[in-house]
Amino acid sequence: MNNRATEHVVLLDANHQHIGIMDKSQVHTAHTPLHLAFSCYIFNAEGKLLITRRAINKVAWPGVWTNSVCGHPQLGENMEAAVNRRCLYEIGLQVEEVTLITDNFQYCATDASGIVENEYCPIFRAYTDSTPTPRHSEVMDYQWVTLESLYEGAAAVPWAFSPWMVKQLAVLRSLNAFTLPRQPAHSV
Repeated sequence: MNNRATEHVVLLDANHQHIGIMDKSQVHTAHTPLHLAFSCYIFNAEGKLLITRRAINKVAWPGVWTNSVCGHPQLGENMEAAVNRRCLYEIGLQVEEVTLITDNFQYCATDASGIVENEYCPIFRAYTDSTPTPRHSEVMDYQWVTLESLYEGAAAVPWAFSPWMVKQLAVLRSLNAFTLPRQPAHSV
């Protein structure tokens, strides 16, 4: 499911119930319907967070910095599988310990070109020990940053970051979502 033309988004009603699907290439307009998405924040062994800069050819918010990976689960695909799929596709990373932080995040925002994002967007955390290999049609740059520097940057120049990440950081900070220690790997 790596071909953008074959991807779809799951459309939702106001209660976050599935009401249909729409081709991903057609959903993001000035009248984007509410749909299901996710955001993932990936940490490395040093406790740094991966942020990515959206490719300049992206439909919405091209060239802005954002969280590690965003995406849309396909109909019938569980969220952990969707997170893993997009991590591999966007930044070439295998991730571990994909953990739901909160499923209580929804936003609607309009970029400078008039494109609207309108998403119910559960937020996940994951870990990796690998080096990203970004797909240039998705990600033009990446950095490993400390949480404190990201909080400071998003507060100082929020326009340089995706609006969903700026809003998510406030929620995640209030939940102390990133202060939890990494869970030990499961032994087999």
